[in-house]
Amino acid sequence: MSKQWEQIYRPNYISGYNPFIIKNMNKAIEKLVDAINSRKKIVVYGRCDVDGICALSSLILILRYLNGDVEYCIEEASNSEHIIKEEDIKNRIHFLGADLLITVGCTFKSTKELELCESLNIETIVLENIKPKKVYNTIYINPNQIGCSYRYKNLSTSALTFKLMQAIAIYYNMKSINRYLDLIFLGSVYNASEETGENKVFLKEGLTYLKQTDNYGLSSILEYLNIETIEKHNIDSILELLKPKSSSVSKMDTAKIVVELLTTSDKDRAEQIVKYLNFEKKKLSTIN
Repeated sequence: MSKQWEQIYRPNYISGYNPFIIKNMNKAIEKLVDAINSRKKIVVYGRCDVDGICALSSLILILRYLNGDVEYCIEEASNSEHIIKEEDIKNRIHFLGADLLITVGCTFKSTKELELCESLNIETIVLENIKPKKVYNTIYINPNQIGCSYRYKNLSTSALTFKLMQAIAIYYNMKSINRYLDLIFLGSVYNASEETGENKVFLKEGLTYLKQTDNYGLSSILEYLNIETIEKHNIDSILELLKPKSSSVSKMDTAKIVVELLTTSDKDRAEQIVKYLNFEKKKLSTIN
């Protein structure tokens, strides 16, 4: 199977190294393609920070582009360990009718949660990029896992998610995958990714795509903040607006609003959300 994927891959097709070198990526694509083509319900579960939001939003966009039936959940802001618990599966993921669960930057608390997913007929793909503490019986995408020969181990959640997106693009012969690098760039900057190796590619190319972004949410932010030339302090302002905060609503609910901003196809709606986020930011600053 790996030989087949290597033949599909073309190095000049998209930025970065062959995503199928990452252990289990071929299995993830087989599972994901089946879900997309069969119109199974895909639920993406992401972290409640800018890196997680950018990862989740970019994956949602490509799945929608492919006409996938996709929903999402965001972890509770207090979930500092980034783990999925039984109540998350029962009350949120299963409630959405998930057939396939993809986690980005989160993992399961124990094997009990995986067994619960199996009992509910929910298949799972886990993406994370930390030193794994446990071995789970699932499709596990992590450059740091034993037996993974992928060279770049220190990717942000956004960048690792983009590797999955690259693999999707290769399978479906998509030509426009790099358009999502604006989101990957912001997630990687927030994550303070080292500007070396593949991260250097993401940061350099991502900045280029941010400057010419066609994402309605990001365009509305740039316009609202009067950003014409993108520099470091401008990027900090963008990240500050995207960062989930507790004000009129919880951090998790704010994160959902930010996801809507980054995934909407309605320019007017994007402008409304940016105004709301800026209003909440100012209100919070007066309280503090």
